[in-house]
Amino acid sequence: MTEKPTKRRVQSGRVTPKGTHPDGYTPSSVTHTGYDMQPPSPMWVPVLMFGLMGLGVAVILLNYVGSLWTTNNGILLVGLGMILGGIITATQYR
Repeated sequence: MTEKPTKRRVQSGRVTPKGTHPDGYTPSSVTHTGYDMQPPSPMWVPVLMFGLMGLGVAVILLNYVGSLWTTNNGILLVGLGMILGGIITATQYR
């Protein structure tokens, strides 16, 4: 049987010892200035988001079935616009 070669240590090239910080460095999680912290969204934002998405899906399904009105591409676009409005509102949720 052949012997395994011995492992050799490779120097990492770090300038500072592991676990230390340069002078004057403080982690950003400790020094919040308030500019990066935003208050949570008001309650109407998720309500509007889910409402627009749900109403858009309902309009598209009702258009597909043709139960309330005749099938029309304009109504389909209104439903898709409502879903898009819900997605745009979702980007404002914090």
